[in-house]
Amino acid sequence: MNKTSQRIDTREHLLATGEQVCLQRGFTGMGLIEMLALADVTKGSFYHYFRSKEAFGVALLERYFANFLQQIEQQLNQPGLTPTERLLQHFRYAETLFIEQGHIVGCLGVKLSAEVCDLSEPMRDALQHGANAIIAAYTRCLTQVAAEQPLPFNQTPQQLAQRCYLLWLGASLQSKISREPGPISLALETIEQWLISR
Repeated sequence: MNKTSQRIDTREHLLATGEQVCLQRGFTGMGLIEMLALADVTKGSFYHYFRSKEAFGVALLERYFANFLQQIEQQLNQPGLTPTERLLQHFRYAETLFIEQGHIVGCLGVKLSAEVCDLSEPMRDALQHGANAIIAAYTRCLTQVAAEQPLPFNQTPQQLAQRCYLLWLGASLQSKISREPGPISLALETIEQWLISR
């Protein structure tokens, strides 16, 4: 293995370990020494890749949203379904995961959104950038929906995409608080009412 490959692998290993710790304990609850012990990486090596814990947090969020957006794009471009069906399947998949697991699965954006916004401007920017990218993916799908049927409330695809994202984010946070699927199930029912022609 050459030095470049080793550098990428170590950095990725640190981020993967950090994400798992953050999902369990949050960003402020993630002790750097403990995380490094779990990753079996020295403190000096950590600072070789990240200048601070905050920079590590930004990289965590950038990695999370890049992976999540790849998953969203696969769901929203699934062959054999209409654009409406693809978008609804995306939200139904998240609801199913919650019901099966009993909690929001692997969603670093939901986990950290309320926690870090007032603590770190760079991490807040990373969260906003990730949210904008998700809304843009929804907008592309809803543009296809709009070519087949009118959108509710006389909205543009971008406006409805933002509405869907905000509804789902709020419902996800409430389901996380209550540990019940009711809020996201209600959000899904609302989105279905918006998109399924009567």
